[in-house]
Amino acid sequence: MRHIHHRRSTGTAILAVGALLAAGIVGYGDAGPAGASSHREAPLIAASPQLDNTDLYAFVSPDRPDTVTLVANVIPFQEPNGGPNFHPFATDARYEINIDGDGDGRPDVTYRWTFRDEDRRGNDTFLYNNGPVTSLDDENLLFRQRYTLQEIRGTNSRTLLDQGRVAPSRVGAASMPDYKGLRDAALHDLPGGGRVFAGQTEDPFFLDLRVFDLLYGGNLKEVGQDTVAGYNVNTLVLQVPKSALALRNDAERNPVVGVWSTTSRRGMNVAAADGRERDWGRYVQVSRLGNPLVNEVVVPAGLKNRFNAMTPDQDRTVPELVDRVNQPEVPRLIEKIYGIKAPQGPRADLAEIFLTGVAKATAGPIPVDLNSQLLNKDVDPKSFVPAEELRLNMSIPPTAKPNRLGVLGGDLAGFPNGRRLSDDVVDIELQALEGAVATGRPVPALARGDMVDADNRAFGTTFPYLALPEYWPVNRAVDAPSG
Repeated sequence: MRHIHHRRSTGTAILAVGALLAAGIVGYGDAGPAGASSHREAPLIAASPQLDNTDLYAFVSPDRPDTVTLVANVIPFQEPNGGPNFHPFATDARYEINIDGDGDGRPDVTYRWTFRDEDRRGNDTFLYNNGPVTSLDDENLLFRQRYTLQEIRGTNSRTLLDQGRVAPSRVGAASMPDYKGLRDAALHDLPGGGRVFAGQTEDPFFLDLRVFDLLYGGNLKEVGQDTVAGYNVNTLVLQVPKSALALRNDAERNPVVGVWSTTSRRGMNVAAADGRERDWGRYVQVSRLGNPLVNEVVVPAGLKNRFNAMTPDQDRTVPELVDRVNQPEVPRLIEKIYGIKAPQGPRADLAEIFLTGVAKATAGPIPVDLNSQLLNKDVDPKSFVPAEELRLNMSIPPTAKPNRLGVLGGDLAGFPNGRRLSDDVVDIELQALEGAVATGRPVPALARGDMVDADNRAFGTTFPYLALPEYWPVNRAVDAPSG
């Protein structure tokens, strides 16, 4: 990797990006050289859905622009009727969202969730609930979870919340006639002005996953079906003041942060003679997610499990991984199947987007300042390393009417400047892989993308923003009711 010099502050970053977009120099920016969500992205984690990071979002809160909202989803493809155990968080795991403000690829701040069960079923029943549930304390709710949320800065740790209540899985209208009330009861305020939520939600991601069938059937006819519509995920939503994330707690001097989520599990789980399970060994990282779909379609099969176990500062030390960024596979597949010429490598544009963030200081081919930590005034360029992270410039305010194409659509508050729930990262990234970042000209033949332009459920305008979980079966003879 080339040496990276810091020579620009954030002062002119936003104006420069806006001017270049208006002039048509940059078609759009991209938060990664891939495509979408991380549902079942690697062989090992596919067998451990409780720990499988599916999507990560980071955006300036639209209704509280002095804060940032972080969303980490796990447990993909939850069929709403998947009882009787439904979909609890793992109790032998750590779920974490990591923040890198100085660009060294290591977390400056980590938010850690750990969960515990309150299971009153025993040998009496198999039911999740044995009657209508009208509150989180309702005796009819037989299985519950609580959690502890910690904030970790270096060797210092403090507990932000010790008795967090998890919103239960949505069993159905008869069992939970007012599910919104249950979810509202699981919203918790945090010291310093933050908020947190843990529980089930509708999967906010939208795409046609038939991309894996030789890129939409080899003829672009397999498009337009939202493959994850109807499914739920488990969600962690954290909203905190910008200063809590910024380097040296100064969001004006240091507005750019890198974000990634991880899950870790103890090395061994042992069932004792008394029937109780006991955890042994140290925690081992088994899943990692920054930019969407990187592990699925950039990382080759032989490196997928390794990537999930790595920390971002290690990325540049794996030549095979860097090679796949410089010579990505998807453009070659598009050329083979559809005859659209693949951009010539090495792909310095994707290396900048994927590993450094977009800034003139990287000496990369994208001539704008957008979302690299090198824009932070207190960053030492000697400690900056290329690392795969979802980067957010917190100084760019939210847009009143978000454009689903983010920066490609002239909306600097969207992907790849973080990622909002409504950002259509599939359509954006298909264009990025074809070189639109460097040329400023989207590929007309791929203009339709996957023809899934929005989620099947409307997002909320206030915390926690995600739609209520589905409770209608995915396979159904009639349309699902709304809400």
